[in-house]
Amino acid sequence: MGEEYLSSLPVLDSSLITTIAFVAVLVSLIITIFIIIGETGKLYSTRSKPLNLPPGSYGWPILGETLEFLGAGVDGIPEKYIKERMEKYQSPEVFKTSLMGEPVAVLCSPAGNKFLFSNENKLVTIWWPNSVRKLLGPCLATTSGDEGKQMRKMLSCFITPDAFTRLYIKTMDVVAQQHINTHWLGKEELKVFPIIKLYTFELACRLFMSLENPQQIAKLAALFNVFLKGIISVPLNFPGTRFFNAKRATIAIKKQLQTIVRNRRVALEQETASASQDLLSHLLAHPDENGKFMPESVIVNNILMLLFAGHDTSSVAITMLMKNLGQLPQTYEKVFREQRAIASSKEAGEFLQWEDIQKMKYSWNVVSETMRLSPPVIGAFREALVDFKFAGYDIPKGWKLYWSASLAHTDSSLFQENINFDPSRYERAGPIPFSYVPFGGGPRMCLGKEFARLEILIFVHNIVKRFQWDLLIPDEKVEYDPLPTPVKGLPVHLHPHKPLDVVASYVDLHSIS
Repeated sequence: MGEEYLSSLPVLDSSLITTIAFVAVLVSLIITIFIIIGETGKLYSTRSKPLNLPPGSYGWPILGETLEFLGAGVDGIPEKYIKERMEKYQSPEVFKTSLMGEPVAVLCSPAGNKFLFSNENKLVTIWWPNSVRKLLGPCLATTSGDEGKQMRKMLSCFITPDAFTRLYIKTMDVVAQQHINTHWLGKEELKVFPIIKLYTFELACRLFMSLENPQQIAKLAALFNVFLKGIISVPLNFPGTRFFNAKRATIAIKKQLQTIVRNRRVALEQETASASQDLLSHLLAHPDENGKFMPESVIVNNILMLLFAGHDTSSVAITMLMKNLGQLPQTYEKVFREQRAIASSKEAGEFLQWEDIQKMKYSWNVVSETMRLSPPVIGAFREALVDFKFAGYDIPKGWKLYWSASLAHTDSSLFQENINFDPSRYERAGPIPFSYVPFGGGPRMCLGKEFARLEILIFVHNIVKRFQWDLLIPDEKVEYDPLPTPVKGLPVHLHPHKPLDVVASYVDLHSIS
């Protein structure tokens, strides 16, 4: 989920909105250095030939319609901004606007999604706000073209069915059980979201770089919370801004990761570490197909990106799944029965296998419906590499384009009874192509799609065997910052299953950790 997630926009807090307003006023004083746009297509450039641009409005100078766009996320309805303008301009395919100081064409249909996904690196390429590029540096998320393709190949080599069965499933099962024993067992009430974030971050650290020290993980996690607040923000580097704090946290994170990378390089040279034990070793020990090794700084950047993307979107998906299972007892019961049947087929102490994951069909349908109604990635941006036409309108080179998962997923013409939770939608043929896009699509489809599927289903398997739960705030508001986030952290009351209801398939985890 990670690559697409980075390009979605967060809700701005009051201090950041004030900062943006200040910058807008300041920039307005020097706006005369720009050429005011007419029907030219770009905000600050002119063309000799008139263009047939999509209908729409650029809003205020510099700010454009950014605050309206973000405000829909504050309201918990991110698609509202797009739907209102589709109706206003009577344009079901595309409209123009300005977001974060950039001219943007918003594509509003499955045809638009297909167009963007199928023209990656041809007509369009991935685009990120400046804050992302400045904080992450060169990595898979910020690199396109041939270099980006090589980087993707190197990373994807470690995310294969063989790696899943050989490395991931058992470790995920162990970590999930340990996490539940430590943070859930014996508790009557807890807040799901912060605890799930701890679980997914610990799992990412362990799988990507074999980091198991609880103190070191906790220190990194604290820095990541600061980093996340500024990853997509106005890149104003002075005290008090989100970006300033995020940059300081990023420097500290990269310093720790650099130490881990250098220690692992020494361990590989001394043959005290395996070249195939995790992603870090893989990147250090294996060159690309041209015989070129990834530079140390780029390895650090990619580990940072994967730690970030590998846990944050999954945390949201699991949290919203817990919310739905707490609200829908009949759905919970069906998931529980499926998982209990799988557990009953296992010997005492036996861990989940790849074949067990394939049996979790109803559970995955429930996860899929959760991601339809609460997509972890609400949308993403591309940049036009050349001038082209879409739906009869001109899209100039350099323009940004936006596609919206939340819009497609709530379209009543695409999903019958679109506001209802219905896992049966994914049986048989399922949704029409490019209408259900929680992982994006095309060459930039989320690299960790199968990783996320395993991570979520293995956690579900372990948690529903142990507990049922009630929501303490059934109507808790969900904001998009930029991911769907219960504002109170989703507090729940836990009800442990009676011993006879649970298959005793656990082992002494301390002996294998």
